[in-house]
Amino acid sequence: MRFYKIQLLMLLIALISTVSLQAEDGSQLWLRYDRVSKEVAARRTISNQSNHVSAQLAAQELADYWSGQHVELVLDNQKRDLKDGFQINGNHEKLHVIAYQPVGLLYGAYHLLQKQQMGKKISDPIAIAEVPTFDLRVLNHWDNLDRTVERGYAGHSLWLWEDLPSKISPRYEHYARANASIGINTVVLNNVNASPQILTAAYLEKVKVLADVFRPYGIQVYLSANFSSPAIIGGLSDSDPLRKEVQDWWSLKAKEIYALIPDFGGFLVKANSEGQPGPQDYGRTHADGANMLADALKPFGGIIMWRAFVYNPTIEDRAKQAYSEFVPLDGKFRDNVIVQTKNGAIDFQPREPFHPLFGAMKKSNQMVEFQITQEYLGFSNHLVYLAPLFKETLDADTYAHGAGSTVAKMTDGTYHAQAKSAIAGVANIGEDTNWTGHHFAQANWYAFGRLAWNHTLSSSAIADEWIRATFNNEEDFVTPVKEMMLTSREAAVNYMMPLGLHHIFAFDHHYGPEPWGDIAGARPDWMPWYYHNASSDGLGFDRTKTGSNAVAQYNQPLRDIYSDAATCPETLLLWFHHLPWSYSMRNGNSLWDELCYHYDAGVQEARDFQKQWNGLEGYVDKERFSDVQQRLAIQAHDAVWWKDAVLLYFQTFSNQPIPSGVAQPIHRLEELKKIKLHLNHHN
Repeated sequence: MRFYKIQLLMLLIALISTVSLQAEDGSQLWLRYDRVSKEVAARRTISNQSNHVSAQLAAQELADYWSGQHVELVLDNQKRDLKDGFQINGNHEKLHVIAYQPVGLLYGAYHLLQKQQMGKKISDPIAIAEVPTFDLRVLNHWDNLDRTVERGYAGHSLWLWEDLPSKISPRYEHYARANASIGINTVVLNNVNASPQILTAAYLEKVKVLADVFRPYGIQVYLSANFSSPAIIGGLSDSDPLRKEVQDWWSLKAKEIYALIPDFGGFLVKANSEGQPGPQDYGRTHADGANMLADALKPFGGIIMWRAFVYNPTIEDRAKQAYSEFVPLDGKFRDNVIVQTKNGAIDFQPREPFHPLFGAMKKSNQMVEFQITQEYLGFSNHLVYLAPLFKETLDADTYAHGAGSTVAKMTDGTYHAQAKSAIAGVANIGEDTNWTGHHFAQANWYAFGRLAWNHTLSSSAIADEWIRATFNNEEDFVTPVKEMMLTSREAAVNYMMPLGLHHIFAFDHHYGPEPWGDIAGARPDWMPWYYHNASSDGLGFDRTKTGSNAVAQYNQPLRDIYSDAATCPETLLLWFHHLPWSYSMRNGNSLWDELCYHYDAGVQEARDFQKQWNGLEGYVDKERFSDVQQRLAIQAHDAVWWKDAVLLYFQTFSNQPIPSGVAQPIHRLEELKKIKLHLNHHN
């Protein structure tokens, strides 16, 4: 009899496990709310006096999913300081969600649902106040009109341009809901390498439909504009920003857009960079171009986000050009222009020092641009949690106004009273069922939104939220997965480019290692050797006074700290210094040995991720567990590829043995040089 009871108990456990770990495809992201039963709905009320569609959405979300006490949604036009944030107060019987703007009620509703989802009790009495640290929390989509996505690794674009405006995909609203749940309120629909066609009447009708879908969720639409649009689609002889005919064309275009989309946000512009047209084509400055567009949008409250990502093949150090071009223009931009600057001076590398422009432009509106999509971090194959990278930049001290002048404070309005503060992230979203390709890449979309809302949050706290919402609240699962996430960025730096190495990827697709790369006829600053400068004398890019003197673009004391190899952070050592292979690191190792140890550590960390995940099978549905497992295997394989390729190549210059404590290469250099991946980064 006892045997049968044990059998029955085991069967019940198996059935419970099967039910709790039912198949999931990742399509719900972190919004895996449980719909309340009729009994729960009957014992609590959701009160809402506003007819605004955003407030109605907030009430509906709570009616569907909130299993706690009564909730009253209140709009208070005296709470201007809340901006689009919210307050929550009350007790175990009734809560009041208070907002100045209707969308604040929606944000408040999602906050309550998140607390419930994480299993956190609402304290009694409750007193919460949330005000976003940035006004514009922006997703930049590098989506093309043919639905390819530049640097996209999760399938084709969400935007079905051929179906619009008559057919509306249900994913548009799902996308808007996901963004609203983490506070993202601004979306740039198209690639910064913009097609002028997006500004034609036919496409603007399509854009209007998306704007209408997004509006209830508090999301404003922007478009990337091609600076040559007046000539290409307007029939003008040129696009000179100081010509009245060109200015008039943009003014008329602005009127056309705002007639269709009254809350249109404005334009994002990439100009005179990587072959894109711009005001310099006519001998004009970035300020001339940005201000011309700003004047056209000013009557409608529109904003110009003007990218500072500029470089050309003639400058002695690509890292210096943006500073050289934009600092002389500081204070010359209109008040509705925001200079959008990448987090680092090269191009979204696994690690870069913060861009010197953040500490140099004190009279102009600035915003930081991050890359959520993993162009240089293993695409959608590698688990690399990016909150530590985002925080590293946001918390970096520029010393522009003395100690404490962090990048975050230089862009959130603390030191510069700008009408709208802003932060942007290049989206990693595509039509894949799970939205981002890798299930863990969802965490980077989530982390960007949370830091855009509150840049003081820790990487650990954000990871904790995301794991619990996306998977479960089991501590035996949450703890090891959070450890994986929090160490993953440093692991990637170790097996790709430690100690300040940068941009030694394969040409074009940027996936694997190619430190030997040299494409005939290509510009030098696209080539890895331009950055690593490996020779028998040593390794690294000299940006001190004896080299390009890029250190001069940083404020003191950073200038002196970076200039001296003895005080420069070793994580950035080869970014600022060319050093001999025998250079003694602070732990006593030679530069060569330390490089080897870092690469080996990265490989071991990638393998540890596999081991940790393999031990968690019982906590995750089979579908997502298997998918992540397969990608972690690719990551571990790629880490060895990186280690062997870089060390074997640099060894031809150092002529030193790989230390005995480091796993010896399993490949031959000549074999690795033959690897040619034909990856389409538009996938």
